[in-house]
Amino acid sequence: MSTNTEIIDDKSPICIPFILERYKNYSASNPTRPFIIGLNGVQGAGKTTLVKALASKLRVDEGLQTLVCSIDDFYLRHEDQTALAESHPDNLLVQVRGEPGTHDMNLARDFFTKLCEGQPVKIPQYDKSAYSGQGDRVSESHWEVVNGPGQPKVQVVIFEGWCVGFRRLSPMEVTFKWNAPSRTLKRYPLEHMNFINERLQDYDAITDMFDAFIHIDAEDTEWVYDWRLEQEAALRAQRGTGMTDDQVVKFVDAYYPAYELFSDKVRSGLFSNKPRCQLRLIVGKDRKVKQTVII
Repeated sequence: MSTNTEIIDDKSPICIPFILERYKNYSASNPTRPFIIGLNGVQGAGKTTLVKALASKLRVDEGLQTLVCSIDDFYLRHEDQTALAESHPDNLLVQVRGEPGTHDMNLARDFFTKLCEGQPVKIPQYDKSAYSGQGDRVSESHWEVVNGPGQPKVQVVIFEGWCVGFRRLSPMEVTFKWNAPSRTLKRYPLEHMNFINERLQDYDAITDMFDAFIHIDAEDTEWVYDWRLEQEAALRAQRGTGMTDDQVVKFVDAYYPAYELFSDKVRSGLFSNKPRCQLRLIVGKDRKVKQTVII
């Protein structure tokens, strides 16, 4: 298997004009509330590279005070994740962090509300290595403050994550997808998929705040397995340690049911009242953009 995982940034030149056009229109009527961009990308497709490029270009080239935050930093505290797992011991989807339902959406709502009001707010941090890889939230005393006294106000927020923008389906839609051919859905009881689906209602409060949305999609979502295998092989070569191929597949398997359930709804468009505010970049196996769609 190839371990060449270098990702060339062919995405920010497409995204920056999309963002700036919408920011210009938005800021004219919203001079104080920051412009919030949701960014979803399948694992391994180049999301991290894109986010870094976008933040750099917006800050340096456009002079915009830009904050990047990840949904990963809103995972439940270790004790709360443990309690969730113990309260649903037969639901494998919530035994570890990852799926919708394993994030602290009360914390997220409070964070984004304060951001939108221009108030000082601390950015949550999460340590994935804590508790032998089970993870835990970093002590609040270490969180960085934005919008504090003497600090410039945040003007643009990029909120990124693999499940950012996922929206709840109707029970009928979940059943239909569960009964259709799939890679992973039938491994789990339907009621366990419904549990994850219902938790997504709590995420809508954040999704509804987005002023624009960028979706790095793949021509074939199953490539996420190959991309993660490549990344981990490169890490093993670099560090001499890392997950085995079997462990990588098991790792991706924990996330893949949500891709199978919720990706179609993301592709069809998040917004009912914000036309042409969603940008979909469809990438090939080489992670390069093959098609651009504005919804």
